[in-house]
Amino acid sequence: MFNIVLVEPQIPQNTGNISRTCAVTGCSLHLVEPLGFKIDDKKLKRAGLDYWSELDIHYYSSFEELEQRYPNSRFFLFSTHAERSYTEASYRPGDFLVFGKETAGLGEELLKRRSEDAVRIPMRKTLRSLNLSNSAAIAVYEALRQNGFGELV
Repeated sequence: MFNIVLVEPQIPQNTGNISRTCAVTGCSLHLVEPLGFKIDDKKLKRAGLDYWSELDIHYYSSFEELEQRYPNSRFFLFSTHAERSYTEASYRPGDFLVFGKETAGLGEELLKRRSEDAVRIPMRKTLRSLNLSNSAAIAVYEALRQNGFGELV
C-alpha cells in the first residue's frame, strides 16, 4: 500500500509502535541506519506486540541507498520546517512517507535537496514537534483516506 521510512530512528518504542501501524495497514517499513537501538531490543518488540511476522521490513545504510533502489518513486518528507501541509499533498499507493530521527528530524541537507517534497503536520508554533509514532500514524491514515482505505475494513 504505502511505505513508511524512518531515517535514523533513536527510540525503540516509537519504531515498535510504527511497525505495528505498518502491520495493521499493510504498509512496508523502511529503516535507514544507523539505528539508535538493536533490532532485537525488547522495548521495540514489546511496542510492536506479536505483529512482527506480519511486517514487511527493509534496511538501508543511507537514505541515498533507498532513493537509488526506488528511483521512480515519490517521497514525502515530513518536517516541522516545511511550508506545505500534509493534507495538501495527493498520495498514491506506493508512495514513501519519510520521517527523521526524534531529536533532529531529517536534517537540513536532505530537506534542502528535496524541499519540493517536504510537508508538515500543523501544530502550535511555540512547540517543537509531535511524537514520531503519532506523526507516522497521522500521515499514513491521511494517505489511506485519500485512497479509500484500500482493502482495510
